[in-house]
Amino acid sequence: MILRKIYQRFWNVAGAVSIRAKILGIILGLVALLGMSVTIQARYALTATMTAQLEEQSVSVSRDLAARSTDPILLNDLLGLHDLLDETTTNNPNIRYAFLVDARGQVIAHTFDGGFPLDLISINSVQSGEHHHTALIQTDEGLVWDTAVPILDGKVGTARIGLSDASMRAALSTLTAQLLLTILLVSLTGILVAVFLTWILTRPIISLAHATQVVAQGDFSPRVPRWANDEIGDLAEAFNQMTEQLARTDELRKERESLRRQLLEKVITTQEDERRRIARELHDSTSQNLTSLILGLRMMEAHCAKCTAQTKATELRQVASKTLDEVHDLSMRLRPRVLDDLGLAAALERLVSEWQARYKIPVDVVIQLAERLPGEVETAIYRIVQETLTNIVRHAQARSASILVERHGNFVRAIVEDDGVGFDINTNHGESHLGLMGIRERAELLSGTLTIESSSEQGTSIFIEIPLHSEKMAVAS
Repeated sequence: MILRKIYQRFWNVAGAVSIRAKILGIILGLVALLGMSVTIQARYALTATMTAQLEEQSVSVSRDLAARSTDPILLNDLLGLHDLLDETTTNNPNIRYAFLVDARGQVIAHTFDGGFPLDLISINSVQSGEHHHTALIQTDEGLVWDTAVPILDGKVGTARIGLSDASMRAALSTLTAQLLLTILLVSLTGILVAVFLTWILTRPIISLAHATQVVAQGDFSPRVPRWANDEIGDLAEAFNQMTEQLARTDELRKERESLRRQLLEKVITTQEDERRRIARELHDSTSQNLTSLILGLRMMEAHCAKCTAQTKATELRQVASKTLDEVHDLSMRLRPRVLDDLGLAAALERLVSEWQARYKIPVDVVIQLAERLPGEVETAIYRIVQETLTNIVRHAQARSASILVERHGNFVRAIVEDDGVGFDINTNHGESHLGLMGIRERAELLSGTLTIESSSEQGTSIFIEIPLHSEKMAVAS
C-alpha cells in the first residue's frame, strides 16, 4: 500500500512534466550515471594499480640502496654515502626521504635538511628473517610508504626510504578531471541529441494536440502531416481519417438539420397561412352569415309578437349570438388581425386582456418596442407568449404572471414569469409536458435561444432572445 502511494505520488509529479523534459532528464540521467560509474571504477582500478606499483618501487629502490651502500659503510665512507643518498632521491622524484642506520641503530647518513627526526627510527624495523618491511605513514603531505631493507642480513645496518603518494594523487586528479571533462562533453552532446530527438518526437505530437483543439471547437478541416513511417506517422494518418469521417458526418448532420429546419419552417408557415385563411373565412363568411341569421331572427321575433314561434326564435337568436361570439374568439385565436394591422404590442395587450378576463389571473405587461419588428419575429413572439400563457393555465397553478418584451440593439427579448408550482428542469418531463419543445423550435428557427429557470414551488421564468439581423434567419410565418 505504501509503495503504491509512493509510486502514485511519483507518477503524479513525473506525469506533469512535458515529454521534452522527460527525454532530456532520461538522457542526462543516464549520461551522469554512466559517467559517475566509470569515474569511480577508473579511480578504484588506478588506485589499486598505482598502490602496488609504489610498493614495488619502494622495495626495489630500498634494496638497490642497501646493496650499493654496503661497501661505503664498511669503509666508513660518509661522503660516498651522502652522494649515494642524493643520487637515489634525484633519480626517484617520489622519494620523500632516505637514510641509513648501522647495526647499533645509529643513523649514519640521511637526506633531511632540518635535522633527522628521531621518532622516525621506531616507526619501522625489519624483523629477523624478513627481507624487507614496509609501513604506511600518514603525513601532512599524504601517505608515505616507508620501506626498510637489511644490509647483509642486518649485520651492517638497514637502508630505509620514504616513498610519497603525491604522484599517485596527481595522476588520480588528472584522470578525474579528464573523466569529468569527458562527462561534460558527453552531456552537452546528449543535450543536443535530446533536443533534436524531442523536436522530432514532440513536433508531430504538438501538431496533433493543436489540431485536436481546433477539432474540439467544431472545425474539422485541420490535417496533420505524416512526419515518418512510424507509430506517430500512423497516429497522424488515423487522426486525418478521423477528421475526414467527422467532417462527412458533420456535413450530413448539417444537411439533415437544414432539411429539418426547412420542413419545420414549411410546417409553421403552412400552419400560419392556414390559420390566417380560416380566420379570414370565419370573419368574412361565417360571421356575416351568423350576423344575417341573428338579424333575421330578431325581425322575425319583432313581427311575430303573438306568434307561438316567438319563444323558439328567441332561443335560436341566443344560440346564434353565442355561436358568433365563439366564431369571433376562434378567429382571434387562429390569427388575430390586430397582429397584422397594429403590430405585436397591440396584439399582446389584447391577448392578455382577454386572457385575464377569461381566467381571472392578473398579468403585468411591459412592452418596450419603439417600432414594429419583422413579421416573422412578431409572429414567433406572439405564439410563444400565447403558448406560455396556455401552459400557465394548464399546469402552473399560478396566482399572477408578468410579461416583458423589449428590444436591445439587434436583439429582441421576451420574458414570461409566473409564481406557480414550477417543475424540475433536469428532467425531460418539463418540455414534453408543458409543450416547451414547440417554443424552443420557434426560437431556434429564428437563430434565437430559449432559457428556462424553474424549481419546485418557486415558479417558472422563460427567457427568449431572438436576433433581428441574422443571415440565417428562417421565415416562421
